[in-house]
Formats: sequence, structure tokens, C-alpha cells
Amino acid sequence: HEAYFAVGVDCVETNTFGANFAALAEYDIAGRVGELSEAGARVAREAADAFTGRDGRQRWVLGSMGPGTKLPTLGHVEYRTLREAYQANAEGLVAGGADALLVETTQDLLQTKAAVLGARRALEALGVDLPVICSVTVETTGTMLLGSEIGAALCALEPLGIDMIGLNCATGPAEMSEHLRYLARHARVPLACMPNAGLPELTADGARYPLTAGELADAQEGFVREYGLSLVGGCCGTTPEHLRQVVERVRGLVPAGRDP
Repeated sequence: HEAYFAVGVDCVETNTFGANFAALAEYDIAGRVGELSEAGARVAREAADAFTGRDGRQRWVLGSMGPGTKLPTLGHVEYRTLREAYQANAEGLVAGGADALLVETTQDLLQTKAAVLGARRALEALGVDLPVICSVTVETTGTMLLGSEIGAALCALEPLGIDMIGLNCATGPAEMSEHLRYLARHARVPLACMPNAGLPELTADGARYPLTAGELADAQEGFVREYGLSLVGGCCGTTPEHLRQVVERVRGLVPAGRDP
């Protein structure tokens, strides 16, 4: 968290991508969803507050709610089980000091709905009103993993009262452009984009992400100018240097106007 705040970002995500029922159940600790979510949020909150205390500029914590490893549409897990676990996930993130809830890397619209509605139930139960951001993952095939295209995702998710919609993971910015164009024309909520550092290349040492920091900054500047994005960042393979250059490029930009 500190490495990213040090290069000028406004927000960090909590390290709670796996603090959900499906992932933790594999280790027989599904009952610790709330505890681990709160702990992850608190670590990020402390880092954010420390940087704000140094220069007075507000920093924010986005509570990461990952997709897990079970897809309810394929019958891997019951919808209600997921929704209730996501509520615990969200309640923990709020207790730990998250400023917003980020339902991210979603591949199955039923799982996405479970997470969004779990987040909404948590906020209602706690009596707080925080933004709920939803970020879907569109594969190189042009659809989500289970075949939903971006228009279907928007149609299914916007009525649930999300405060922002966007894309993250799976691809680099180049492959996201047309999907962002669609959202810019049709979404009535603000837009977000957190691409990978290009499409991963498999090497003997594991995945390598080819996109340079300058190339990511070029892409994000273009997206803000052309599609009116409100939140930009990076996903797999992006380093503090990637984000430093993005910050330099977009800090003073006003997002393009949209008329969906």
C-alpha cells in the first residue's frame, strides 16, 4: 500500500481479494471471512491515514471483494450461500475502514449479483452509505467467462444501484477499448478501468506482462479524454512505476463529458 501511495495514487485496494467463502472454504476457514476482511481493510486504512497525515491530501481505501473460485451459474455453490458470505465480507471491510466496496474481477453475473446485493445488505445492516463499485472481467473472446457481453452486464448490474461500473483484469487496455466505448455511450453511472499490464506471456519463470509504464499511461490518458473515465488504475502486472506514470498523466485531466 505504501509503495503505491508514495507514487501519488489516491486509492489502494485492500488485500482481501481472497477473503470470500469460495476461496477460504478451500482451507476450511470460511468462517473467518469477516475477520480477514476487517484485518485487510485496517492495514490499508492505516497506510492511507499515515499519508494523509503527512500532507493533508485525502487518500481512500477500496474494499476488494473478489470473485472466489466457485461459479453459481454452473452449480458450484448456492447463490444464497455466496450472498450471505459476501455480506460478511462487506461488513468486515466497512468495520476495517474501507471508504468504498469494490466488487471486482467478476466472471459470472449471478456471482456478481450475489456480491453486489451482499454489499448492499451489509451497508443497510450497518446503517452506512458507501459507494459500491462493480468491475467485470471481459476475456479476449469479447465476453465474460460464462458468455455475457458488456451490454448484458450493464443491463443486469446497473439496476442493482451500483455507483460505478468498469473493467479489470484478463486483458490489457487495448482489448478493453471497445467495451469501454459501449459503457461510455450507455452507462448512467461513472466508469472505471484497471487493466493488466498487457496480455500475459507465459515464460519458464511464470507470467510476464509486456506493457510498459508509459504505454499504460498513454492508454489511461486516452480513456479519460475519450470515454470520460472517473477511476483509473492497474491490475495484474502493474507496478508502482506504472501507476506513477499514470498519476502524472491524468492528475489534472477533466474526464470527457458523456451523454448516455
